[in-house]
Amino acid sequence: MKKRNYLLSLLILAFVFTACQEGNKKASKKSTTENRIVSLNGALSETVFALGNEKELIARDVTSTFPNYVRDSVTDLGHVRSIGIESILSEKPDMILALEGDLSEDLKGGLKNTNIKTHYFKQEYSVDGAKKLIKEVADVIGSEDTKPLEEKIDADLKEVEAFEKTPKVLFIYARGAGTLMVAGAETPMQGIMELAGAENAAEGIDGFKPLTEEALLKANPDAVLLFDSGLESVGGKKGLLKTVPALTQTHAGKNEAILTMDGGLLSEFGPRVGEAAKTLNQLLAPYAK
Repeated sequence: MKKRNYLLSLLILAFVFTACQEGNKKASKKSTTENRIVSLNGALSETVFALGNEKELIARDVTSTFPNYVRDSVTDLGHVRSIGIESILSEKPDMILALEGDLSEDLKGGLKNTNIKTHYFKQEYSVDGAKKLIKEVADVIGSEDTKPLEEKIDADLKEVEAFEKTPKVLFIYARGAGTLMVAGAETPMQGIMELAGAENAAEGIDGFKPLTEEALLKANPDAVLLFDSGLESVGGKKGLLKTVPALTQTHAGKNEAILTMDGGLLSEFGPRVGEAAKTLNQLLAPYAK
C-alpha cells in the first residue's frame, strides 16, 4: 500500500511539473514572438488594434488615426505613396502590412531586398470582405480570436432600419474648392450606402470622377455626404453651396441634407463597417420618408 501511494505521489508530482513546464513554454512563446509591425493602411492598423496587438504597432501611415492610441502613440510615417524605405527601415520592423496597389513600385522593390516580411491584403467593399480581412490580418500577426469582431459587425448591422423610401445619396470628396470628386461604383462609399439602405446617386460612374453641374442636376440626390474634413475644407455648408451653386436646385440642397461622417469610419471597411452602416442609416432617416 505504501509503495503504491509513493508511486502515485511521484506520478502527481511529475504531472504538476510537466504542466508548469508547458505553462512556462507558452508564456515564453508569447513574450518572444511579439512582432514589430509597420501598418500602411488605416483599416489594417485598426484591425491590429482591435485584435489586441496594439503594442506591436511601431509605425503607421497618415490614414491610421483610429483609435486615439494609434493616432497619438504610433509613429506617423506620412502618406503611403510618399513613404521612403529609409523611414521604414529606421523603425527596425520585422513585419509590414499593406493593401494591394497602395505602395509605390520603388518602395515595393526596395522591400523585396530586405528580410522584412511584407504582407499585402486585398480589400473588398462588403461585409464578407471586411470579415475576411480581419481573419487574414489575425492569421498573419498570430492572433486567434476574431469572433468578437465579427459578432460586433453583425450586431451593428441588425440595428440598420429599413426605409420607407430608398434615399439617393451623392458622396462628394472635397479637398478645398479646387478638388471636388464624386464616388461611383467600386468605392467604399457606395458599399456603405448600400449597407445603410441607400442608393448611390452617381449612376454610371466607376471609381472617383470630377463633380460637374450637369451630373449633379441629373443625379438630383436626396442627400449629399462628405467627410467631416471635406466639408470643413470648403467652409462648411454655406461654403459648399457657394462653391457648388447647382446644389441648391437638388432635393439635397432644398432640404439642406448635407451630411458628414468621419473619413476613416466611412471608408475603411474594417472592424467598424457595421457601425459605419448604422451611423449613415441614422443620418439618412429624416430624408427617407
